[in-house]
Amino acid sequence: MGTPSQGSAAVAAARVDLCALDLMPVFAKEMIAGGVAGAFSKTAIAPLERVKILLQTRTNEFGSLGVLKSLKKLRQLDGVMGFYKGNGASVLRIVPYAALHYMAYERYRCWILNNCPSLGTGPLVDLLAGSASGGTAVLCTYPLDLARTKLAFQVNSSDQFSRALKRGSPQPAYGGIIDVFRGVHSEGGARALYRGVGPTLMGILPYAGLKFYIYEGLKAHVPEDYKSSVTLKLSCGAAAGLFGQTLTYPLDVVRRQMQVQSQQQHEQFGGPRITGTFQGLMSIKQTQGWRQLFAGLSLNYIKVVPSVAIGFTAYDTMKHLLKIPPREKKRSGHAPA
Repeated sequence: MGTPSQGSAAVAAARVDLCALDLMPVFAKEMIAGGVAGAFSKTAIAPLERVKILLQTRTNEFGSLGVLKSLKKLRQLDGVMGFYKGNGASVLRIVPYAALHYMAYERYRCWILNNCPSLGTGPLVDLLAGSASGGTAVLCTYPLDLARTKLAFQVNSSDQFSRALKRGSPQPAYGGIIDVFRGVHSEGGARALYRGVGPTLMGILPYAGLKFYIYEGLKAHVPEDYKSSVTLKLSCGAAAGLFGQTLTYPLDVVRRQMQVQSQQQHEQFGGPRITGTFQGLMSIKQTQGWRQLFAGLSLNYIKVVPSVAIGFTAYDTMKHLLKIPPREKKRSGHAPA
């Protein structure tokens, strides 16, 4: 008697779980899929991201070392956990960012298809939807990116240059994300939490658009039998990331330097203060050389390949696990009568 009852209970529980998944709105599933994809991709390349930020901002200490020597020096100064310093803020930022980015991309894409039929259904739609979704996600999560950069900028160094910096107090020491928010807010108010958002938007709009444009464009030319291949998705994602990052990388350098500069540093050491995107590009070129606009680019190539590839692949996998309808079905379901 007990066995049939237990079996019935298990079947009922399975049906409840299935119904709960089916009742979940599609946009919620897309946000979950995007958040998981972002967390996986960001954690996988956290050590390379930390070194890239140091190459972009601490030019006197790390600028001439290169990738491998910078990793070695960072391990000596901060230990193995130093590779993941600031990764908590990074993951905390990337989960809502990726969730909003992928979900907004799907929503914007459907809206464009249904309201702008003259644009067709080709890669141009992916370019526009990707750009709009990237800007939306940045505006919602930028303060967390600022906190991540400031935490990653800190190094427990003992060399002469770093001691000179500490005596000049160009940068306050932060103990965590909340500490960064308090310090930045006390220095410049709520507006300071969005310092560098201009170069970020100018960089993310074309990058996000190109990323989806290239990824979806490459997938569209692949035979149907191979579209489920993980290797194919990784390859398309890697190509999308490499091309997009190469075109927008100087704007990322300007953004990082705007984020880590402080009023104390400007008063102590002088030099032009970066106040805008184009002014920042010219200032860095004149004072640090044009090569600084591409500092860490070789590392970024190493970082972007797994990051974007893992992100797109994880997103597509999560869409399958969460039973999100294919885009073709969603287009026909929302098509105007």
